[in-house]
Amino acid sequence: MQTGHKGTTIKEASAVDRQQEFVLRTLEERDIRFVRLWFTDVLGTLKSVSVAPAELESAFSEGIGFDGSAIEGFARVYESDMIAMPDPTTFQVFPFEGGATGESARMFCDILNPDGSPCWADPRHVLRRALSRAAEHGFTFYTHPEIEFFLFADLPKDGSDPTPVDDGGYFDHTTHAVARDFRRQAVTALERIGISVEFSHHEVAPGQQEIDLRYADALATADNIMTFRHVIKEVALSSNVHASFMPKPFTDQPGSGMHTHLSLFEGERNAFHDPADAMKMSKTGKAFIAGLLRHAREYTAITNQWVNSYKRLFPQPVPNRTTESPAYVCWGHANRSALVRVPAYGKPNSARVELRSLDSASNPYLAFAVLLGAGLKGIAEGYELPPGAEDDVWALSDAERRAAGYDALPGDLSEAIEVMAGSELVAEVLGEQVFDFFLKNKRAESEEYRRQVTPYERKHYLGAL
Repeated sequence: MQTGHKGTTIKEASAVDRQQEFVLRTLEERDIRFVRLWFTDVLGTLKSVSVAPAELESAFSEGIGFDGSAIEGFARVYESDMIAMPDPTTFQVFPFEGGATGESARMFCDILNPDGSPCWADPRHVLRRALSRAAEHGFTFYTHPEIEFFLFADLPKDGSDPTPVDDGGYFDHTTHAVARDFRRQAVTALERIGISVEFSHHEVAPGQQEIDLRYADALATADNIMTFRHVIKEVALSSNVHASFMPKPFTDQPGSGMHTHLSLFEGERNAFHDPADAMKMSKTGKAFIAGLLRHAREYTAITNQWVNSYKRLFPQPVPNRTTESPAYVCWGHANRSALVRVPAYGKPNSARVELRSLDSASNPYLAFAVLLGAGLKGIAEGYELPPGAEDDVWALSDAERRAAGYDALPGDLSEAIEVMAGSELVAEVLGEQVFDFFLKNKRAESEEYRRQVTPYERKHYLGAL
């Protein structure tokens, strides 16, 4: 039987068989009419095909064929046949989407070539490959994202500013407001499908929300993030509002990031913890951070993949407001202007590092893969951790930042993709096909953006020049 997971043991194959049986039995018992099979393209756009429950048994054994050349980055025209193989371990019923037609369900898919081998352009496979490298060294990679987004009353078609659903600020309790009710509905929907939520609250900007997912292994977290985006948009529409994960919707308001906590475990032991160290951080943890820092400029095009992303990383100063966007390569403890933060923690298993540059609009599979690759490179090569930054890095002058060795992250997408183009690490982690397609696509996006004449230019130059 083909499962889409090469090299599985007899025990693992038996577990997959049992999970497939559970899926088929659940579909029958709950009279589920629609099963959506999900996967993502290289840019992180969610794709799906719906199958009738009666067809799922054959889908488990043979997969669902589709034209890969029609999916961003998957295949060229002359090698277009691809197979979507459902992963039964990701099966989840969506009771809140049923309505009059009954409940629906979804599973993520692994994308295969016609011969049954993994498709190298499948973002899930890219992350699986990175996790396999970590496993070879005895590590399991865990991630915990804090996902920010906006709720708008409208999405203007003319490019003008949307209207936030409220005027709330950080941690505001907005009684009877749409946002408070939305968060309750969204968290309930997420938990009903097995996605555990740790916190939810109003963020700094009007209409801005944050929902933090509980930590899990990186592949499960990436699947959860893709599911999260879908659920958030669905719940928003049911409330007659719109959710957006755009990194920087407003010029004079903070943008939306996805600060993500990272940790490595060796079995049940947190590999980042060392009780004898002054920082309580192990040599492995310090080298992992050093890897994140040394390769930060190289992977930024992946973690911040849109032209708009750099408006968040390099925002215009806002009067009387501290800027916490991590635009410079450094680390610190309580320093929220640093790229990497080492949070205070109590229990040994809570040792972790927080990367603060990541977008909530990135492809989580590719992002987690390159972050893990950078950290593992630091461990393998024994990178030394530079001194930490405990001052507000934004408050320093350019000369002070240079003297401290704080390189700037790429200032725009064009710079980011050119830095990435020279990175052996990112090329190795992504694989040749994804690496080449991503660069080609992002160069085209950057060039299209560069050609645009903006309202700003017409406003300032049309009559004056």
